[in-house]
Amino acid sequence: MLVGYMRVSSDNDRQALDLQYDALVQAGIDPRHIFQDKASGARDNREGLQKALDYLKSGDCLVVWKLDRLGRSLPHLVSIVEGFKKKGIAFKSLTEQMDTTTPHGEFFFGIFGSLAQYERALTKERIMAGLNAARKRGKLGGRPRAISEEKIQAINEAIGSGASKAAICRNFNVKRTTLYDTLAKTKIPMADLVPS
Repeated sequence: MLVGYMRVSSDNDRQALDLQYDALVQAGIDPRHIFQDKASGARDNREGLQKALDYLKSGDCLVVWKLDRLGRSLPHLVSIVEGFKKKGIAFKSLTEQMDTTTPHGEFFFGIFGSLAQYERALTKERIMAGLNAARKRGKLGGRPRAISEEKIQAINEAIGSGASKAAICRNFNVKRTTLYDTLAKTKIPMADLVPS
């Protein structure tokens, strides 16, 4: 059975939705088996896509008007279609004329898989190069500190003068868990804190 899926980014894309719908119906898909989303492709939780995926069974074929209607990126698209293969579900894109039921389509999808893997490797390589360049300049990556150096010094002094955990949290407007995490990272012993 042929099952269709179409997506537009917003309610304003009525024309694009009509274009996709007409193409899917012309490809022989029963309108009752067409699922749709009005959401950004970057969103993970697309209700229409999930309904289509739940509806598909072995021997079915999911048809889209264009590849970018299904996956938010090349690796995401490859991941979805590889999941189809494991379940015995075919995939077809009308615009790119990709059809995994044919040897030609299967070959091109294999190339897509290799490109996705290459893209992931390049991304990782760029991230590592950026982090190394930042380290050479004395910058550390990651999240900024929850408590500034000045505040940590003031907390140290408060601990030295015997302030309780509750008093420190209240006076410095710091959550207890944040205080404990910061103290652990700065190697200040918890035992120095007066019980609240």
